[in-house]
Amino acid sequence: MSENIKTRFLIICVICSAVAGIVAFQMIRLQSTESAKALLAASENYQGESRVIYPDRGNIYDSKGRLLAGNETSYEVALDLPSISQPETVASIASSVLGLDYAQVLGYAKMNPSETGLYYQVLDNFVSQDKIIELETIKEDYRSRTAKGNEVLPNIDGLVWKAYSQRTYPEGTLASNILGFYNYLDRTGGTGFFGLEEAYNSQLAGTPREVFYVYDPQRLSTVDEVPPGVTLILTLDREIQAMTEKQLDDAIAWSGAEGGTIVVYDPEDGGVISMATTPRLDPNNYWEYGDLFPNPMPYNSAISKTYEPGSVFKVLTMAAALDSGTVERDSRFQDTGSFNIGGTTIYNWNMGGWGDVDMTECMQYSLNVCMSYLATEMGPDIFYSYLKNFGLDRKTGIDLGGESNWPMKLPGDNQWYEVDLATNSFGQGISLTPIQMVMSIGSVANDGRMMAPHLVKAMVIDGQQYDVDPVVVGTPIKAETARTLTDMLVNSLENEASVALVDGYSVAGKTGTGEIATPYGYSSSETNASFVGWGPAEDPKFLVYIWLEKPSISQWGSETAAPVFSEFVSKLVVLMDIPPDNVRMAGSNTTSGQ
Repeated sequence: MSENIKTRFLIICVICSAVAGIVAFQMIRLQSTESAKALLAASENYQGESRVIYPDRGNIYDSKGRLLAGNETSYEVALDLPSISQPETVASIASSVLGLDYAQVLGYAKMNPSETGLYYQVLDNFVSQDKIIELETIKEDYRSRTAKGNEVLPNIDGLVWKAYSQRTYPEGTLASNILGFYNYLDRTGGTGFFGLEEAYNSQLAGTPREVFYVYDPQRLSTVDEVPPGVTLILTLDREIQAMTEKQLDDAIAWSGAEGGTIVVYDPEDGGVISMATTPRLDPNNYWEYGDLFPNPMPYNSAISKTYEPGSVFKVLTMAAALDSGTVERDSRFQDTGSFNIGGTTIYNWNMGGWGDVDMTECMQYSLNVCMSYLATEMGPDIFYSYLKNFGLDRKTGIDLGGESNWPMKLPGDNQWYEVDLATNSFGQGISLTPIQMVMSIGSVANDGRMMAPHLVKAMVIDGQQYDVDPVVVGTPIKAETARTLTDMLVNSLENEASVALVDGYSVAGKTGTGEIATPYGYSSSETNASFVGWGPAEDPKFLVYIWLEKPSISQWGSETAAPVFSEFVSKLVVLMDIPPDNVRMAGSNTTSGQ
């Protein structure tokens, strides 16, 4: 190598070493300044943060997979403070698009994270997708502009948004008394109130997961998806529910009633097919609850409001009398029109006597005197033991939030009197919820087996469906007793040519007219009108319970609730695809002949 080349090579090495030394010296000098130390400290505090990720709330579907409660995408809009370069622009856009206070947003946008320790400030929650599209359009428009000369282009860097789920009820008020509602406490969570949202709140909510978010994009790692909450599949049929609510509203308008309840129940497995009460809230507007349900109005009268049911209760008294052997179907009773007990005289509803009657006629003519006689013949021990076996001394345990019950007076209590034995036998002096009546009388329609009422028939957990087994809560009467009483009640309706009869179908049923207790005794002008019926009588697929509160067109259940039952069931059998008796019987005979 020539001396020239060596000299040049050494010069280049010296120059490179000098430059490297100068750069190293400058780096050390800059890192030693107070500004650099402050920036380094701030960056250490800005590594990331822990956030709790809340899963999507589980959906609720009817029995045929139609969505009743679900989730839709909403957005959280916030400020990523270290990214903001034009606080005035950010505040102006946030104010104009989201309707936020300009001065307040500007105050947040101008904050220095290194001084306040605040790097992320939420501005608004539950922002619609339309608003987010508007913000995205503005951001994209600013980015697409080209600067002219020394022009400073606007930007909204630092204005960020994040999607999350918001509870929604696509059917509005439909089945709202069953669903309840979800009340957002804030973006991160809330709680379910009433109905299924309350009863299954923890299952629907799922399990939140804490995740550490790293701000440095070089260090970001994939975050596992948080599985959603449990999905519920109901026994409820959406079409039948809609029809039930429509029929109830029509019945209230026609009868002049103050309110009402209709429950359709499957006596074989306890599933609630529909349940309609008034009034009904749109759970999408849950904040209107207080206006629609002033205290102490219950959210769902079917499970939360007790009343003296009147003569529909006679079904249970007769069931107890037959099952205990106190009487038989053909036993006779001489009805004089009055019955004395505990110094009180009991009268029939029309103040008259019906003479020599059998037990079917006692039910057909709805004789208070006959029921009082049966209760005293059984005696308090037997009579009240049957009422307990029917579950009337406790809640049913239905899987809805807000169920209540009224304590049942029993012999030995300081408020129980001998006359209560008689009045209780025909549904007065005893307060029950419609769902208690449904469950107990359901045992008569189901060969003596009493099934727990429920709304959920299956749950979907992590993609796997788990069916909910029906629960037998007791066998208060024998199957033979149940079949005998059902036949008696079929004959009772047919013998009197009741307006509750349904063309083409055999149904068993009983009317009820309950007097309303007041602080001064019982009201003579206002009543609760009820009807309970089930069918087809030989193999019941439904039990319908109707309660009209204080109807003005007539005080009698036979003239108000009974015709509603007939009209309602004529529509119900179509929606449930139950053929008329002659078609079913013909099919049964053909099958058995093979």
